[in-house]
Amino acid sequence: MESQPELRTVEVTRYVTPLREGGSLPALVEADDGFLYVLKFRGAGQGLKALIAELIVGELARTLGLRVPELVFCQLDEAFGRTEPDEEIQDLLRFSTGQNLGLHYLSGAVTFDPLVNQVAPLLASQIVWLDALTLNVDRTARNTNMLMWHQELWLIDHGAALYVHHTGPDWAQPDRQRTFAQVKDHVLLPQASELTAVDAECRARLTPEHIRQIVELVPEEWLLADASTTAPPAEQRENYVRFLTARLAASETFVQEANHARQALI
Repeated sequence: MESQPELRTVEVTRYVTPLREGGSLPALVEADDGFLYVLKFRGAGQGLKALIAELIVGELARTLGLRVPELVFCQLDEAFGRTEPDEEIQDLLRFSTGQNLGLHYLSGAVTFDPLVNQVAPLLASQIVWLDALTLNVDRTARNTNMLMWHQELWLIDHGAALYVHHTGPDWAQPDRQRTFAQVKDHVLLPQASELTAVDAECRARLTPEHIRQIVELVPEEWLLADASTTAPPAEQRENYVRFLTARLAASETFVQEANHARQALI
């Protein structure tokens, strides 16, 4: 029997440097386990829903066998930002007291460049399939959100996925299943020639039970602190499960959409 997915919790001990290229002002931090992490702040402009998407989609990718840096919960003490001289960063740290999300820092990694780095059709198809499932609009040539590390492709930054959870209380209803026209802009779509075969493989790996286990990882603290809804945490989690299982059941539709978009490109 497969073990339940789980995330470690670490304490942030040192703020190293801001990573200004991200709109959410992520930062490189050191934790009490001695490792460096790219910290995604709960107090950033995108709010807690970006952290929820980052967690869920990152762990869905891992379940499919794709490479994602280890995700950890990063605990930030309320006194942490008092000595920070930059007022913007000080405010961000103050508003992010409590549980945040970190990605293990891949030292020496370089941004994926579609003009330089080749991706096999199978891997490209798996990534396009995942991004179509989760409505990830942020894997374009302009912003690939992929890294090359030790000659392997790693996926990062899934906070813009599942964007429909920003649209109101009925966002997860099955009758509101969305098409995903943005797949036409996916940086790996030209290489994704095995989408139909990958669909069967990914559906076999990503069962509704796997989805539920991953959604259960979302901290109650985040769900209770979300000012955009009054729904209890159990109902919020059920929304994510309902939405993802419905999209999974209808995967033939988004695969067909992606294949049509690919044919138009090539």
